[in-house]
Parts: sequence; structure tokens; C-alpha cells
Amino acid sequence: MPVSLVTGGAGFIGAHVVNELVKSGHRVIVLDDLSGGFRENVNSKALLIEGSVTDHLLVQKLFSEHKFDYVYHLAAYAAEGLSHFIRRYNYTTNLIGSVNLINESILHKVKCFVFTSSIAVYGNIKPPMREDMTPQPEDPYGIAKLAVEQDLRSAHEMFGLNYIIFRPHNVFGEFQNIGDRYRNVVGIFMNQLMQNKPLTVFGDGTQTRAFSYIGDMAPVIANSVNVKESYNEVFNIGADKEYSVNELAQTTMQALGMKGELKYLPARNEVMHAFSDHSKEKKIFKTNSPTSLLDGLKKMGDWAKSAGIRKTKRFEAIEITEKLPAIWLED
Repeated sequence: MPVSLVTGGAGFIGAHVVNELVKSGHRVIVLDDLSGGFRENVNSKALLIEGSVTDHLLVQKLFSEHKFDYVYHLAAYAAEGLSHFIRRYNYTTNLIGSVNLINESILHKVKCFVFTSSIAVYGNIKPPMREDMTPQPEDPYGIAKLAVEQDLRSAHEMFGLNYIIFRPHNVFGEFQNIGDRYRNVVGIFMNQLMQNKPLTVFGDGTQTRAFSYIGDMAPVIANSVNVKESYNEVFNIGADKEYSVNELAQTTMQALGMKGELKYLPARNEVMHAFSDHSKEKKIFKTNSPTSLLDGLKKMGDWAKSAGIRKTKRFEAIEITEKLPAIWLED
């Protein structure tokens, strides 16, 4: 029985990957500090260890005790816009925490290290983004993700640590923390709709993204270690069709069967158009056509209604307030 560590396994994408691994016969240990995830998200057949990837002593202990075959590193604070204002927190959590795991994976001869990076590494490159393009990240979150990618390549060349890198984008679905005001626009919209609040849109809403349903992605990520052609490669993963934020808002209302109004806020510093080419992923993993935006939103909407409204908490460790959007300071 393969033994796998899943960091961030109580969070959104991580919980789905854990379910897929349990289904395929892995013994799964989850490491999560529950800062953005929830204990109830974790599959009952997995072992949850509450703690942070930044705690290198805890990470060392886990690797010594469990002899992991595979590491799935999904733990991150994935708020691109907010990362400008929490630079120290961003690099400590997303970069140093990753290095702790890479060190132990080298020392304990892990067979493969699966890392969820992000489309944010591309920055403002003209879409569709392809893996052979030179990344030019525009925010500290993307910079941290790219640094981890580069460290994994270095670790492979120096020590033989195998890796697989996925660059997902704009993922939505069940288990998403809809109470997080700083990231995941789909969850924000659903939480606002269920409270009869206006849907808040930065700028004019013409930004485009390919919103990607988690049910299409988690099986690919979980099974990737069994596809040897994927080792030491980078893959874009997600939906193919891009939509504007305005279109997303209307489709979210349709999926939930609720009406709402849009409230436009001052534009923030963000990439306007970001979506990827997935030819490489389809070739290696033989994936099928992704779930449509409306169908994915309906599935998430059914879950969100049953899970209920979540209170939005303010991030208490803001390091820089200059140019911080006012809505992010509200109680």
C-alpha cells in the first residue's frame, strides 16, 4: 500500500485529492494547519495531523515516522492580490514551507513530489499560456510558486528527486472556503448571493479567466504518480474556455437560481486576461472534455446551499496597507 503525505488536505483542492488517493488504495496522512481548511473536509480514512509546513521540526518528525512514498504538496495561502500586502507571510508559507518538504523528501528518498503551482507564474503573458513560455510572475504569490518550481528542478538535478508540477487556475467546487473574502471569486459570489448581498467586482468585470471545476482536476493530480511520462514535467491543468467576471456572475446566479446585483469596486492591480493551453496535459494524461461552467457551478451551488453561509474573516496579519483595497479592511 503506497503511503502518501498530502499537505493542505483539509483545504479545497487537497480534500478532493485525498479522496481520490483513498479511493485508489493509498494510506494518506494529511498535514494541515486549518487556517483555510476544515476538519470535516478530511476523508475519515485519512490521518489528519494539525500543523504547518513551516514547522520544520514537525515535518521532519512526520517523514521519519511514516516513510512516505509520495508527497502531494497543496498547502499554500493562494491569494494573489493579497500577496502584495503580506509579502513576509507569503514567502514564509508558500516558499520556505515548501523547502522544508523538499529537504525531507530528498533525505527520505521519496519516489515523487507532486506540487500544485499556479497559472500566476506566467504573469501578464499574452494568453493562452503554454508550458514552454518563460514565466514572468507579477505578484509575490506567483514569484513564490515559480521559486518552488525552480527548487524542485534543482533538487532533481542534484539529488534525483522526481517531481510533477501542475499549474491550475481559477479552480472552484465543493469544499471551497466560500467565507474567504480575498480569493476564489466563485465562492465569494455564492456566499454573497446566499446573504442577499451585492456581488462585488473589482474594475469593470471584463477580466477573463477559465474557471475550472475541481472534479475534473483532482483525479489527474492524484493519479499522476502512476504516469511515468509525467515525471519531471510541468502541466497546465484546468478548463479550456475563458469567461469574463461579469459572465461568471450571471452564470453563478443562474446556477443557484438567485438574482443579485453587481457592485463595481475600484480596479486592483491584477492580470486582466489569464487562461492556459492544456494540450500537454491531454496528451500525457488522456483527459476528457472538462465539465461546463454552468454544470460545475450547479454542483458547487448544491453543496454551498447545504453547507450554508460562511462568515468572512479579516486577515489579521496585513503587513502593508498602502493601496490595499478598502473592502479588505472592513469588519
